[in-house]
Amino acid sequence: MRFQVLDIVPHTPHPVTGEIISVHERLTRVVETAVLAERLGFDSYAVGERHAGEFVSSAPTVLLGAIAQATERILLSTGVTVISLLDPVRVAEDYATVDQLSGGRLEIVIGKGNEDRHFPMFGLELTRQYEYLTENYELLRRLLRETDVDWAGTHHADLAGVTTWPRPFDGPFRIWHGSATSTDAVDLAARWGDPIFSANALQPRENYKILIDRYREKLVEHGHDPAVGYVGSGSGGLFLADTDAEAIAEYRPVYEGFAAKMRAAHAGDDRPGKVTSFATVEEAVAHGPALVGTPERVAEKIVDYHRAYGHDVQSVSVNPVLPYATQHEVLSRFAAEVIPLVRRELATTLWGPDDKARAAGFTARD
Repeated sequence: MRFQVLDIVPHTPHPVTGEIISVHERLTRVVETAVLAERLGFDSYAVGERHAGEFVSSAPTVLLGAIAQATERILLSTGVTVISLLDPVRVAEDYATVDQLSGGRLEIVIGKGNEDRHFPMFGLELTRQYEYLTENYELLRRLLRETDVDWAGTHHADLAGVTTWPRPFDGPFRIWHGSATSTDAVDLAARWGDPIFSANALQPRENYKILIDRYREKLVEHGHDPAVGYVGSGSGGLFLADTDAEAIAEYRPVYEGFAAKMRAAHAGDDRPGKVTSFATVEEAVAHGPALVGTPERVAEKIVDYHRAYGHDVQSVSVNPVLPYATQHEVLSRFAAEVIPLVRRELATTLWGPDDKARAAGFTARD
């Protein structure tokens, strides 16, 4: 099993105290935490992309460029690059630049994003989000692999003999497909033989498992080797303590405060994946993907979810309203106490020497 730290860079007041740090401090902490994640031995660090709501992740390539310069070996990623909104020409240019700066330590996760409000901000139609996803991905794929690209599509202007610069560090970097609620994303990934990353954050595991199982079936139908079908999984929050009861008690105000805020913001919207299915922290721990408890209990839960998903990467996120020292303590304890327990049980070829499609500048350390 491989491990990733993900920060979608929410910037919101503490749900109980109302306290909030400056944007400067929030962004600085993203880079500092990436440096810590590398020192702790995490395989990957990912940043999100949001263009509406209480987030400051609207420029993920800028953040990744800073992280590339502050780190030496950790794999850089996204969660997700909102390809439905973006010009594939610019995406190819920007992320190839990050790939070069990092010395080939980049793989990205693409998706249409879990936010409706960003489409009109970019002059786009919500009802066509999956059309944008498909066309923009297929153009991006060609731009990263080919020079002198000719293109005639529906949503992007025609291209004649276009080569984007810079080129990627050493061939095209790998693209994963984010999966949360629809079959469109997993079908697109399976068609091209790409890996997927399940959100696994707000819904029961059965909802995500249906999509993961479909992905693996479609991958084979399209003639791809099942061995290329790597799967990543998110989580519904992370908090560790010496006892399960202590972890639940300490994390309750943060978890339930944000769960209530999310329900209020999406009142009347019953679409899956918009609000958490678990109102209390006990429900999230017992029936959802929240990783809250002792290190032993959290390790057992990751292994249990692996029985359903067969995933190769576990991504974790620490709530940024927790005291900064506590955030780092949780990640440090996860690395020291949870990761070794999981790795005793679960192995993968992902990012190892046998993974020929891995980022050119990165090989995981077992």
